[in-house]
Amino acid sequence: MSEPFEPKIVGLLCSWCAYAGADTAGVSRVQYPPNLRIVRVMCSGRVDPLFVARAFEHGADGVLVAGCHPGDCHYLSGNNYAEERFAKFAQLLDFFGLDQRRFKLAWVSGSEGARFATIVAEMTEELRALGPLELKVQ
Repeated sequence: MSEPFEPKIVGLLCSWCAYAGADTAGVSRVQYPPNLRIVRVMCSGRVDPLFVARAFEHGADGVLVAGCHPGDCHYLSGNNYAEERFAKFAQLLDFFGLDQRRFKLAWVSGSEGARFATIVAEMTEELRALGPLELKVQ
């Protein structure tokens, strides 16, 4: 009997807000699935779409990019830049035949540990329903 599918999620989290939200979830002992592997970045606006593509290429079933709420970016407009950039990237996902539900852009502040846990739990459930990503890279 095979084990049930557990998705691998790469989380690229803004150091100032989203990472702090993840830390708040941990300190508050808020439960969320252990499927997320966190990569701390200085700003969501600094995340290159190629980082996301490489995560998929290397076996991630889903990718979460999380940053400060609009208007709260410590670098003024990094999150706005990320939003524009990843709206275009989502269209590329469609072009390459990847379901857009495998990628999520979210805004989380440092005090929103419960919100962070909810986002991770919802994404994990959605990816479980989608099944493993079968990407053929040549």
